[in-house]
Amino acid sequence: MSQDTPKDPLVIAGRSFGSRLLIGTGKYPSHAIMRECHEVSGAELVTVAVRRLDLSAQGEASLMHWIDSDRMQLLPNTALCYTADDAIRTCRLAEELGMSKWVKLEVLGDEKTLYPDVEETVKAARVLVKEGFTVLPYTSDDPITARKLEDAGCAAVMPLAAPIGSGLGVRNPHNIRLILETVKVPVIVDAGVGTASDAAIVMELGCHGVLMNTAIAGARDPVRMARAMKLAIEAGRDAFLAGRIPRKAYGSASSPIDGLVA
Repeated sequence: MSQDTPKDPLVIAGRSFGSRLLIGTGKYPSHAIMRECHEVSGAELVTVAVRRLDLSAQGEASLMHWIDSDRMQLLPNTALCYTADDAIRTCRLAEELGMSKWVKLEVLGDEKTLYPDVEETVKAARVLVKEGFTVLPYTSDDPITARKLEDAGCAAVMPLAAPIGSGLGVRNPHNIRLILETVKVPVIVDAGVGTASDAAIVMELGCHGVLMNTAIAGARDPVRMARAMKLAIEAGRDAFLAGRIPRKAYGSASSPIDGLVA
């Protein structure tokens, strides 16, 4: 990770990151393309599905070989976990493997929607925080659950924009705004982003970051999409900080109308 202090950092658990894009490692056409996407995206946090890792793979056959862990903070995730106990065991395994004590907590409710089981997520979060993990939980767009996760000691909350891998974009911007009003920890939208405009919208709402995988890995040109997402997130953040003009029912002239020459 870069040691330079960014001008507008994403701060999680007291650590500053220059990029507000968090990126995944699944579904890429190849490990080499994945690494190139990571590089052009500028992302400094990368998720790895612990339960999908081939622990017997060595050298270039290993996913971990292609991740620049000197530049990027590993974020082991608990994908494919459907109970709090499974998620807790997976995080402990990641620690034993020497990956990281920063974790993306993901406890799914069912295989069809891939929506989170928020009760099990909160339960797992409480245990993991007590064990010293820095927990970033995938959750629903419910502000009450977000508050419970913050109260449990999570370093951020990561509500979905839409179902995982759907590419539907932000389905409920109102709830995302409510979450931003409810919690003080960073709000990072996780899941549902499909293209650059979706990422820009997320940032214009005031979110602190975006976590994505399929939108980049599944694009026709993943590397170009990774670059587009980087720029969209930067533009969306700038637009949020700049402050948009109010929406009006009618037009207004761009040029002053006082003192017009007759």
